[in-house]
Amino acid sequence: MRKDLPPIEPYERTAHYYETDRMGIIHHSNYIRWFEETRIHYLDKAGYPYSEMEKDGVMIPVLSAECNYKNAVRFDETVLIDLKITEFNGFKMTIDYVVKGKENGDVKATGRTRHFFVNSDFKPVRVKDKYPRVYEVFNSRKEEE
Repeated sequence: MRKDLPPIEPYERTAHYYETDRMGIIHHSNYIRWFEETRIHYLDKAGYPYSEMEKDGVMIPVLSAECNYKNAVRFDETVLIDLKITEFNGFKMTIDYVVKGKENGDVKATGRTRHFFVNSDFKPVRVKDKYPRVYEVFNSRKEEE
């Protein structure tokens, strides 16, 4: 990540009752939705909302999603979700997530999504040449190895 960019604060999310299962914890499927909400939050805070990106003709489909559950999240509990772009080459991208309890910082889950870029005709596209603004938003915040 470029040193001159301010960090993007984690996405804050309070668990809703309808997201719980019979055991009174958040159903596992909701974490994948929370990852999507976190990506939308990231783009908003990076100054290029997803709705604007789509208007410019770029979409970012999900190739795969995974989640590893560590500690249960319960109704009305607030979590913070951190996002890191761990791989980006202008054509494909990998994003890692860490879900932590806001109150005590315990790790609730970790996850990863993989994506690629397409234009409005759903054709794969390398964003560096055709969509430099998209390239800059992701490349500038990619985690250094």
